[in-house]
Amino acid sequence: MFGIGFQEIIVVLIIALLVIGPRKLPDLAKSLGKAFREFKNATDDIKQNFDLESLTREEPPPIPQKSSTDAAEAPKSDTKANT
Repeated sequence: MFGIGFQEIIVVLIIALLVIGPRKLPDLAKSLGKAFREFKNATDDIKQNFDLESLTREEPPPIPQKSSTDAAEAPKSDTKANT
């Protein structure tokens, strides 16, 4: 997942157990779990809002562009009308 193997995870857990203590470690894990869950819910909500905005956004109609053949034909029709 993060390039951490099983042995490294065990070492981190043992160090956390020694530093924090066996009584406070479950509370800390529970708090971290809640924080990650709230963060995930917030990011999912933001993604959903962006998806809804992109679906409901009205795009302006495309502007018709004149091709080079249309521009070349326009002066010819004017000169014929003048004669």
